[in-house]
Amino acid sequence: MTFEEYAFARTQALIRLARLLCGDEHRAEDLVQDVLAKAYVRWGRIARMDQPDLYVRRMLVNANHAWWKRRSSRDISVAVVADKPGVVDAAAEVDERDALWGVVRALPPRQRTVIVLRYYEDLDDATIAAILDCSTGTVRTHAKRALDALRERRSPSATSLGARSVL
Repeated sequence: MTFEEYAFARTQALIRLARLLCGDEHRAEDLVQDVLAKAYVRWGRIARMDQPDLYVRRMLVNANHAWWKRRSSRDISVAVVADKPGVVDAAAEVDERDALWGVVRALPPRQRTVIVLRYYEDLDDATIAAILDCSTGTVRTHAKRALDALRERRSPSATSLGARSVL
């Protein structure tokens, strides 16, 4: 598979993963662009691997973690931008989902990453461990701690969204 074929096939999935990891659509696109630029340079080596997508996902997770580590990157995301006209969405489900994501974004980066990879990318523990370069036990520990924190912080409205299936 050439890099162009890979990028065409996987860019949207990588953006979705990045958006779930960082919580910001524009930063997600920037992260994916940076990761694909780095992957392009090394594509000959990456393409020879058994699972090149796993390697690129790991690059994306690492890029997200590195972004958070940089002190100058501590931007605060806000739900409503003051200079844009607000759009009122009457659907309570959207509000509940946003509230739940607010709780997920409050998790530590590794726990949030495990939750996103497990429940939104639907990956098993072994694959997550390979992406995060850790043991499956560590993945399970992060998942348990994250789920415990989510259960502790969840609001009554999150329960009606069906958060029980995730929590």
